[in-house]
Amino acid sequence: MGIFKTRKNKKFSYSPRYWDDNGEGNPYQIQNKFDKFRSVGSSNNFKDKFKTAWEELRHDSDRKINRRVLWIFLILLFVFLYLIDFDLSIFTARR
Repeated sequence: MGIFKTRKNKKFSYSPRYWDDNGEGNPYQIQNKFDKFRSVGSSNNFKDKFKTAWEELRHDSDRKINRRVLWIFLILLFVFLYLIDFDLSIFTARR
């Protein structure tokens, strides 16, 4: 073995044990589990991504869920403020 020669990497022919090779997909491809539900495409343009995400946010069925989450958050916030004895009178005008 010479001083200036680099070693070559070993090659292995690995196949996953429990993957059925029926031609569907790649076992090494990692996908986000919510990608199939998103309408945001694979465009590299930030403006297009933002527009499609905004349209998805404004969808009618999601509005009900967003309002419900907002109400739950506000109720929990006021319960927390009540538990720590937070004085809400600092937000009113003094006379």
